[in-house]
Amino acid sequence: MPLTALLCHLLLLFFSFSLAFSHFIPSFPSSKLHPELINSHSSSSNGLYNTKFFTQSLDHFDYTPQSNHKFQQRYLFNDTYWGGANNNAPIFVYTGNEGNIEWFAQNTGFMFETAPRFQALLVFIEHRFYGKSVPFGGNREVAYGNTSTIGYLSSTQALADYATLIIDLKKNLSAIDSPVVLFGGSYGGMLAAWFRLKYPHIAIGALASSAPILHFPGLVSPYVFYDTIANDFRSESENCYNVIKGSWKEIEDAGKTDKGLKLLQKSFRLCKNYSSDALESWLSSAWTYTAMTDYPTPSNFMNPLPAYPIKKICEAIDKSATENKTSTFQRLYAAASIYYNYSASATCFDLDDNSDPHDLGGWQWQACSEMIMPLGVRKDTMFPQSEWSYQSRSDYCQFAYDTTPRPHWITTEFGGYHIHQVLKRSASNIIFFNGLRDPWSGGGVLKSISKTLVAIVAKEGAHHVDLRYSTKEDPKWLTDVREKEIKIIASWIKQYYRDLQ
Repeated sequence: MPLTALLCHLLLLFFSFSLAFSHFIPSFPSSKLHPELINSHSSSSNGLYNTKFFTQSLDHFDYTPQSNHKFQQRYLFNDTYWGGANNNAPIFVYTGNEGNIEWFAQNTGFMFETAPRFQALLVFIEHRFYGKSVPFGGNREVAYGNTSTIGYLSSTQALADYATLIIDLKKNLSAIDSPVVLFGGSYGGMLAAWFRLKYPHIAIGALASSAPILHFPGLVSPYVFYDTIANDFRSESENCYNVIKGSWKEIEDAGKTDKGLKLLQKSFRLCKNYSSDALESWLSSAWTYTAMTDYPTPSNFMNPLPAYPIKKICEAIDKSATENKTSTFQRLYAAASIYYNYSASATCFDLDDNSDPHDLGGWQWQACSEMIMPLGVRKDTMFPQSEWSYQSRSDYCQFAYDTTPRPHWITTEFGGYHIHQVLKRSASNIIFFNGLRDPWSGGGVLKSISKTLVAIVAKEGAHHVDLRYSTKEDPKWLTDVREKEIKIIASWIKQYYRDLQ
């Protein structure tokens, strides 16, 4: 659900400038490595989807001359199983995240596997300013150049894009009466839920997976994200938790001398000498994104990972002690290699790699405008203590973009305070899935609100695990989650057809 990631990335799904020890920027899952399936110029050959472009308006809300500018918005579709407009067969729409839409489509197997059951048309819409849907002629330097251009990157503009495209698509397909169901994970899940709230006349329901719509100032504790990660590791091994907890000071001390820096380079197989801050950020990323993707089966969403990767990381730390690898750095290297080098293809690690193969760069702007999601670390946990500071975020955003974040705009636009009461009065047909091993789950809707606003919570679940392709090794709880989601979606569609008569 939402985004990010290390999105910028993953990811970029959020971001904390308050982590003074590393300036680590967590976000919604994304990856510097390989997507789940082959990269997508191959869409025509692998049969997964076809690609089209829609002429989209730059600005949906003003009437200035620049508002009339257009850009090409990419969307992917698969009509293999569609029952057709004559049968009012449903349209399943994925609300694109903060990145290349092909990467998300290739990692949302649930939609492809569910389409035959409903005879559904699949549509994946790319978010503006990401992937190939970049305004101003597709020129990123111009589009990201300053606030007069990148200021058109916002969640409200993206939702209006989706609404406009869906309406036009249905018209062109002569499918005016085909019901639309939305799907999204991480930031995309947030968008799916918000779309259902803002455009209920366009979509009959939404599956919002791992969507932290409450992770905004004043709604949840800023510590919940890193508390969850710490609890994930501690639940696997107290020794593993303590080794990581005690490692930061050793790394910082080593980084104070040339001899220590050389030791860090050798111990962690780094391509060159890096500061202790850079190494800490690299390790923080590994522990964070491993927690987000602690899936019960092997995955390749971010980096190639085994099933239950936290368990494997802790086994590496614990095993190294029994093999007389007593150095903390040796233990950490063995653990980090699970995340960064499980395929054993890397000969050294480049901590300066700023490549962005999934086009996630725009998230940093969103985290400086409206996506103000507090992240802090409490004392005596697995990470060094760090207080959340809006001022620190604002100072960075002034430096990077000459802009001041709006910390309460999202809750003003979409709601958040007393969310259960508000949604009970104003919303329907949304599924909120959250896995409690996902650090973003603390900002999710974890209790059902009404018969049609359903929270599905999986104790063992990680970040939007329900949207992944199924495997024979899936545990029963995951199969049950998906079947429950399918049953609810089927009830929405059934009611829609009943009302249509």
